[in-house]
Amino acid sequence: MHNVVSHSLFTDFDIDLFKSGKHFRLYHKFGAHPVTVDGVEGTYFAVYAPAAAAVEVIGDFNGWTPGTHKLYVRWDGSGIWEGFIPGLGNEAIYKYHITSTNQGMTMQKSDPYAFHCETPPKTASVIWDKEYTWQDGEWMQARHAKNGIEVPMSVYEMHVGSWRRHLDENLPYTYRELAEVLPGYLREMEFTHVEFMPIMEHPYDPSWGYQVTGYFAPSSRFGTPEDFKYLVDKLHQAGIGVILDWVPSHFPADGHALGNFDGSCVYEHPDRRKGYHPDWKSLIFNFERNEVRAFLISNALYWLDEFHIDGLRVDAVASMVYLDYSREDGEWEPNEYGGKEYLAAISFLKEFNETVYGNYPDTITIAEESTAFPGVSKPTFAGGLGFGMKWMMGWMHDTLNYFKIDPLYRKYHHHSITFSMIYAYSENYMLPFSHDEVVYGKGSLLSRMPGDGPLQFAHLRVLLSYMYAHPGAKLLFMGGEIGQRNEWDFRSSIEWHLLQYESHEGVQICTRTLNHLYRTEPALHRKCTDPEGFEWLNIDDWQNSVMCFLRKSENPEDTILVVLNFTPVERTDYKVGVPLSAKWKQVYNSQDPAYWGMGQTGSTEMVVQDVPSHGKDQSVEIVIPPISAIYYKHEGPLPRKKAKRKTPSKKKGKSRTKGKKE
Repeated sequence: MHNVVSHSLFTDFDIDLFKSGKHFRLYHKFGAHPVTVDGVEGTYFAVYAPAAAAVEVIGDFNGWTPGTHKLYVRWDGSGIWEGFIPGLGNEAIYKYHITSTNQGMTMQKSDPYAFHCETPPKTASVIWDKEYTWQDGEWMQARHAKNGIEVPMSVYEMHVGSWRRHLDENLPYTYRELAEVLPGYLREMEFTHVEFMPIMEHPYDPSWGYQVTGYFAPSSRFGTPEDFKYLVDKLHQAGIGVILDWVPSHFPADGHALGNFDGSCVYEHPDRRKGYHPDWKSLIFNFERNEVRAFLISNALYWLDEFHIDGLRVDAVASMVYLDYSREDGEWEPNEYGGKEYLAAISFLKEFNETVYGNYPDTITIAEESTAFPGVSKPTFAGGLGFGMKWMMGWMHDTLNYFKIDPLYRKYHHHSITFSMIYAYSENYMLPFSHDEVVYGKGSLLSRMPGDGPLQFAHLRVLLSYMYAHPGAKLLFMGGEIGQRNEWDFRSSIEWHLLQYESHEGVQICTRTLNHLYRTEPALHRKCTDPEGFEWLNIDDWQNSVMCFLRKSENPEDTILVVLNFTPVERTDYKVGVPLSAKWKQVYNSQDPAYWGMGQTGSTEMVVQDVPSHGKDQSVEIVIPPISAIYYKHEGPLPRKKAKRKTPSKKKGKSRTKGKKE
């Protein structure tokens, strides 16, 4: 019934591009595509299997029996097997049965380019080619103004399977169910973007999606590809950008997936020193193979093309750029110059960024890079990797380590909370309080704060306030915005029930307020990568664990004064030098009762005095509540500059300035 007909979607130019690693729309060619050939409807298949002796399509249409639907190998040495099966269409389930030239071994593999997969634990691919009508034109036209280093980016990181679950069966919300509640929540909370932990198909729930087997398929656990498009569409209509976690660093060795695909190392590097990750027990892509580079970059563009994704956060970049990552001496080989940098992976990342920004300049790429590798977010023409932003991992570790210290001893660690400004402008940074910081026994953000009751919540509000005041984009993992008590569990929902308590509701209101200030106050997001946007006023008051600084934009009248007190001791008559001779008004106080604060307002309005302090000609005296973060904004007209005294005329007659006051 379903005889395989010789047919191809590839042109000679496609093949040349593929071999050279420069074909970045491979998903239009590889995989399963319902087409019509000579008036007959069916499905065209194409798969890359260079070490195969035979490739057949098996599935529910032929009883999973090899021998009836053999693909043809191309004559050009490309390693591509292809063919057209008449009468086969959407939703048919299939795999490739591959016979290897390596001792005739056989394997059954899912399609590397499958657009839809069976729901795990099933592992077959599903033919899928359905239309979706997008309604996000307004967002797509204007999103160039939403992604960038001088616009507010407040990212809500979330795991689709555990953000909200049905209480009766403890099942996760589907994509469409999320679409009805998530956009409204994020808009109400005033986040600008959502970042989904990997939604690509993966077999193992505890991997959280980071062990990908279906790079081109949104996980069928939560619905169809169109359902996921609907979720993205609804988020865009609500004014929320969508970032995806993308994992080009490694992949699992599951038998149905990419590993040992045709009896040879098609996707993984054949040298275990480069092709196996000892930490994650997974395989590493062969970045030296053109066809693999094209596969990965095509995958990146696929999500931007087909799903209107606004940004990609690239996982584990450090593991890619270093040959000795998680390896002991003797377990890695230096590069051709004797260094430890993996030159092929570095060139791949540069090409990935160049291609993404070349095709979609209004999107953004973000690197999770945990070392001091130089130029991660610098342009490739300047020698950088070309990312738009980099996670500021050092800041995150220093900050959380500082906050867990008993306030009595924080004065001995003051440098750790100020050190980040030494390197804050070395990259375009995003400040991450991510999922990695609330798992594996680390506890939640709230549980890591010292003290108990009101004190613990006060510390959490100061932690969040410090993040929003510090230069850089923001990222907060779900649950942090409500002060979740327990660390994250991918099998359970966020502890939404905590919002019945004023303490947790207060954290939520506080987070919403900080998002609002961050979005609406130019000084808090403009110049976040420019040293002119930040100025220390008081960096060295380690004895009191107090620090004060200014955030600035191009307009001096936007200036925000930030005062942070990291101890439970009120500071009275505290003198702070300020640059502007005008009144300063309190616009935010983490001890506000609305946030379940202690109601200690401190100084709400301050009049500048002509008393020099902190290198300024004028200063203010304020009361700083215990464990508090306060933002002040200058208000009222700026003082006019004094006119220069004119020199009396030497001409005869009276001076034009005589008798007039300056």
